[in-house]
Parts: sequence; structure tokens; C-alpha cells
Amino acid sequence: MRGRFITIEGGEGAGKSTNVALMADFLRAAGVAHLTTREPGGTRLGELVRELLLAVTAEPIVPLAELLLMFAARAQHLAQVVVPALEAGTWVICDRFTDASYAYQGAGRELGEAPVAALEQLVQGELRPDLTLILDLDPERGLARVQQRGPLDRFEREQRAFFVRVRTAYQRRALADPVRCRLIDAGQTPEQVGEAVLAPLHDLVGGQ
Repeated sequence: MRGRFITIEGGEGAGKSTNVALMADFLRAAGVAHLTTREPGGTRLGELVRELLLAVTAEPIVPLAELLLMFAARAQHLAQVVVPALEAGTWVICDRFTDASYAYQGAGRELGEAPVAALEQLVQGELRPDLTLILDLDPERGLARVQQRGPLDRFEREQRAFFVRVRTAYQRRALADPVRCRLIDAGQTPEQVGEAVLAPLHDLVGGQ
């Protein structure tokens, strides 16, 4: 039986890492074979691309180059990690996936959806997540959380308007695909967010 592909999305400081761990604990307790991974990243090549994309340097990365790097890492990630796991019946929880490209490069960098959609089809074919959880949080609250962690990366240094575009794009994607996507208010208490995150997993585990 094919594994389930679950992705979690959201802007900076929305709580993705915390809830990835929560989902992994839930699946472990339910006896479901799973792995957790992230994008960009998940492979040696992907982690090198991640370093390039997050580093603060004097040379700017043009938006199209950023998008192409994201999908280069994604192609490697799918081939080496995600697809083999799913085919083996292992569930995959991924911290960000292609919805992030629509939000960050398509909307945030204002490239539009067309180049993202073209690369999505080229790299993924018909593969799409079974479930996508989108943690929705006001950008100012999210950035305030991020600033408490330490030095900001290249994305975290963007202007507020960038993150407003990212948030709006995520909200639109959730509305456009309500079967796959769940929009979760990440401004609630951690316990409330956790309950909302695990609710659809109960359904997936029960229906496997």
C-alpha cells in the first residue's frame, strides 16, 4: 500500500517544526511507518542548495534563479527520498513543498504562478500531497517569533510586504483546494494548533 504524503506550510515563525514533531509522535504512537524531511533539503544536494538560498551575501539571487534552485533540490529530494518511501508504504511528512514555491517565489517574488506550475509538472508529474496543512499567522507576529531565535536568514530579512504576499498566496491556495488543504489559525495556543493539526491525521490513519 502506498504511503501518505503530508506537507506542512506557513510563513516565518508559524510553528511548522513544532508541529512536524507532533505529527511524527502521533504516527509513531499509531504504529505507522513514517519519515520526516524538509524543503529545500532532505538530501545532500538539497541541503547544499538550502545553504545557498538562506545565506546572506553581497550578491543577490534573482527570483528565477531562486525558483530553479528550489525545483532542482525538489527533483533530487523526490527521486532519492520521497517517492521511494511512498512506494515502500512509508508515510512522508515534509516541512514545506511546492505550495511554498507558489507562495514565496510566485507571490512573494512576484514571478506569478505560470513558471511555478510549469516546473511543478516537469518535476513532479502527477504527484501531489495527500494532505497539506497551512499554518496561517500574521507576518508581524511570525517575524517577532523568528527574531528571538538569533540572526535572520536571507528570507527572514525581507520586507513586510513580501510576507503579506506570501500569506495571501497560501490563503488563496487553501481556498482553491479545500479537499487537500487545511488552513489552520497558528495564532491560537500551541495546544489548539496541535489539535487542529492532528484532526485530519486521525481521519487518514483510520482510513488506511
